[in-house]
This record gives sequence, C-alpha cells and structure tokens, in this order.
Amino acid sequence: MQRGMTLAEVLVALPIIMIGLLALLSAIPLSSYATQEGKLTSTATFLANQRLEQVRNAQWSAIPVVDQLGVSASASAAPLAGGTTTFADEVPMASPYTAYQRRVRITDCGTGGGCAGITTSSMRLITVTVSYTPLSATGVNAIPGPRSVAVNMLVAQR
Repeated sequence: MQRGMTLAEVLVALPIIMIGLLALLSAIPLSSYATQEGKLTSTATFLANQRLEQVRNAQWSAIPVVDQLGVSASASAAPLAGGTTTFADEVPMASPYTAYQRRVRITDCGTGGGCAGITTSSMRLITVTVSYTPLSATGVNAIPGPRSVAVNMLVAQR
C-alpha cells in the first residue's frame, strides 16, 4: 500500500488552506486596532486617576479657612476658588499626551440636587474626564466624536 497524497487531493486541499490563511491575515488589522484602542483607554484612565490624586491632595479646610479645590460654576466651567482657576482644562495636554484632553469639574454637594443623595456643603464631587479620538481598523476615526474616560470621587472638608 502506497502512502502520500494524490494530485487531486492536493488541489482540493490547497484552496481550503488558502481561505484559512486569508481569514487569519484579515484579522490582523482588527487585532491591532483592538490593541491600540486598549492602549488609548488605559492611558486615558491613568491620566484621569493621576489628576484625581492631585485634586484630592489639594487643601480644603474649615479651620483655618483654605479652599484650593474650588467649585465649577457649570458643567462646562473649570473650578474656581476666590476668582482663581484651581484646575484648568488641559486642551490638549502637554507632550507626550497631546492626543488627550483633560478636564476637572467640582460640584458642591450642598447646592442643587446634591451629589448622589448627599446634600451637605462639606462634601464635593470631583469628576475628572479625559477624552481622546479613537482610530478605526483602517487608521482613521470611524466613530464620530471623541471617546471619554471619567473618574469620580467625593471629598470631605478637613
């Protein structure tokens, strides 16, 4: 009994193998897009948490009266304390993060509807939002507008 493949078997197997290889090759741009999107999201999260720590460490005390946090007058305004911007919008951010935009908004929980059920002016809600423009699998923006990562934290007056 002879072993091996006949020419007819090879001719049938060849297109099947080629279809499988082409399918694998077409998935490479998609996987590199997913890797790039993950990198952008991870960097945005890192930048948001970095600024959140800086804001959290700002002094805000009742005795003596010190307010280095400030409060945002609206959702589109950077926080102010004594007429001075405490955490200015970074649009765009400094190198090497020029593809990102970072904004800080601080809400006084004692005004308006409060902060998630908290209605005391000795608490403030900090929201840090980092935005970036995503890429598509072809390298251009397939999704209209930027994507954002937002982190929140409640802080109490010391």
